[in-house]
Amino acid sequence: MAEQERRGYEGFGGRVGEFASGSEPWWRPRPEARADAPNVVIVLVDDLGFSDLGPFGSEIPTPHIDRIAGDGWVFTNYRTAPMCSPARAALMTGLNPHRAGFGYVAHTDPGYPGFTCELPEDAPTLAESLRAGGYATFMVGKWHLTPESRLHDAADRASWPLQRGFDRYFGSMDGFTSLHHPHRLVRDNSVVDVPEFPEGYFLTDELTDSALAMIDELRVNDATKPFFLYFAHTSVHGPIQAKADDIARHRGRYAAGWNALREARFARQRELGIMPDRAELPSGAQADDDRIPSWESLSSDERELFARHMEVYAAAVDEVDQSLGRLVARLEELGELENTVIVLASDNGGTAEGGPSGTRSYFAQFGHAAALPADWVRDVPRDPAEIGGPKLFSQYPAGWARVSNTPFRSFKSSTYEGGVHAPLIISWPASRIGEPGLRDQFVFVSDLAPTILDLVGVPSLGSRHGRPAMQPDGRSLADVLGAPGAEGRDTQYFECVGRRAVVDGDWKALSNVPPTPTEGAAGGSWELYRISEDPTETRDLAAAEPERVAELAELWREEAWRNTVFPLDDDGSLHTNRPASEAPLSDPVALAPFRPPLERFRAAKLTVLRSFTVDASLDLGPDGRAAGVVVAHGDQGGGYLLAIEDGAPLLAYNAYGDMHRARGPVLGPGAHELLLRVDELDGMRWRLRLEVDGTTAAEIPGVPMLLGMAPFTGISVGYDYGGPVDWELHERHGGFRFAGGEIRRLRYVPGARSQHDRTVLREIGAAVAAIAD
Repeated sequence: MAEQERRGYEGFGGRVGEFASGSEPWWRPRPEARADAPNVVIVLVDDLGFSDLGPFGSEIPTPHIDRIAGDGWVFTNYRTAPMCSPARAALMTGLNPHRAGFGYVAHTDPGYPGFTCELPEDAPTLAESLRAGGYATFMVGKWHLTPESRLHDAADRASWPLQRGFDRYFGSMDGFTSLHHPHRLVRDNSVVDVPEFPEGYFLTDELTDSALAMIDELRVNDATKPFFLYFAHTSVHGPIQAKADDIARHRGRYAAGWNALREARFARQRELGIMPDRAELPSGAQADDDRIPSWESLSSDERELFARHMEVYAAAVDEVDQSLGRLVARLEELGELENTVIVLASDNGGTAEGGPSGTRSYFAQFGHAAALPADWVRDVPRDPAEIGGPKLFSQYPAGWARVSNTPFRSFKSSTYEGGVHAPLIISWPASRIGEPGLRDQFVFVSDLAPTILDLVGVPSLGSRHGRPAMQPDGRSLADVLGAPGAEGRDTQYFECVGRRAVVDGDWKALSNVPPTPTEGAAGGSWELYRISEDPTETRDLAAAEPERVAELAELWREEAWRNTVFPLDDDGSLHTNRPASEAPLSDPVALAPFRPPLERFRAAKLTVLRSFTVDASLDLGPDGRAAGVVVAHGDQGGGYLLAIEDGAPLLAYNAYGDMHRARGPVLGPGAHELLLRVDELDGMRWRLRLEVDGTTAAEIPGVPMLLGMAPFTGISVGYDYGGPVDWELHERHGGFRFAGGEIRRLRYVPGARSQHDRTVLREIGAAVAAIAD
């Protein structure tokens, strides 16, 4: 990190949000909303590319989205943050991402104001302002605005949805989940206890059911109160999954390959007026040809596999459209569609996390903080027909992500347009603002909350918890809705893991690599594009206009200081820092059977990048016929399991889809002591050894460690929750609840941290406390 940027924070008095709340209560009696107040629905799709919807040139049928686009305004120059949590924070607060505390996804808190991964105490959310203005406030889906260390059942819930303005909530608090077997669901402030998901369960359907139920239950009790519904889809984030019938409808659609589909989308964009004729489709290295093979160079098996990935992705987009169709139909039944503001957007560009070949082993290459060995498993081969289903976690190849982001360069987390240029549609049929149609003004995600409050006539809260509210960075674009010639935003900075960019009028300067500590915040290599003439960033003018580059780089630096962007992660160390308050999560712990699973991150602190032991005291009953899962941790994306089947211990290990099993001898009736030793080996591998009554009974030698986001489903005792670790065992027994005996004790004891674990625990806020004393 650049030292001058690091030092600059000594005068800020610590992190945003560390001050004690004021003594006066923030709650107030709610006023009645005006009689004609419209409902508000925000539909946010996860990792959806600019061209993935029909109104933006897609071949994927999206009739319900097409309908609201036909009744509303389609924005061709909407930009967002390059990652999901920063975009969501800006959407909810009207602040720029770093000022909202989210310079990164909601995982680490290295101790700087722009990276707390919590919304500031003095930043009212859109939900809080609308609730104070007389609205009922509902949310379903992905939250991802709470640090992962505060998602467990004993955590401070100050940053959970209900504490940030929502009356009701149902969904997944984490950044993603399995749609067939969600790893953890929360309703309001409590985890949902689901002993076993029914056959055919699908999360998008339950999210839609819950949203409709919230609306119906409001209308049964209050026929006129307006509502705000924030529907944050977990689709189409990886692992990309869809229902079998929906996948079948797209069979064969992508046989022509990603080169042809990209060109076809670009042609439709020009026909629709989404892209001007002067725009060029990037090619060569600008189009990542160096890491995306041409379709013609692939074997027939590769083409079949890769096409299947995109068929599943198309089905997932299709299902988002179906969900919207159900919501629109209910609003029509209620007679409220005309007077409902509907906003549909993506949180960032499409993602290349699947790599050049995609993967059927999502967690093998996603979310790792440690460098992986050269022989690391990245895709466990399995039947392509299983892609999208419950048996595996997949991600489509980068070639299809490039199609999703047509016509732009690069992907999610980049400051090129492919990372930040996203679809946006706003519909309000009853409004008299202006004629619907295309809008090409520059709009940023932080403009959406001020726009909604302006449209419905509700002021933003002036204070929160007794403190004056932060002033929003966004501005209402209601005038843009009313007049195609109105002015949009002029200037906006971008930053993501040290990658920098700034748009100022006709120009955009960007640096796709962080500066070195000696180069300073405005230093390093910059590119320059005149985006008014070259919206797809194909002609770098930096060499021809060095003075303009220097001016824009300095403008970026000024905006960065104003928006608490520093320190830059210029050496890759920023997000290895975590609060020392997380240390107790790695203490030994005893777990009770048949409870909801231990939360994902809480469970990971016991096992990931370390050796550990699990000791269990069992009573197999007087006849020795007890059977069932003793402990399970993980799912089809990776995990391990210990069970008693046919009187003998079964040890199962799912190495990102590659199954390993070992069985011990039949145990006699009565009490037994089991000890599972999981020991780290060289090359980021584990050896699993099961001892029964002091004697080795089963062993699985030399398997890849589960790390990063795996195991994703937390620890369950006495049954295998959700997505099964061992699919064959699941087919025989389902969740395989332990019965016929007793699990008297089960205890995890974490061992020493791995040498590959780069995490540094720091006393966040300690310096501020010392200054205050």
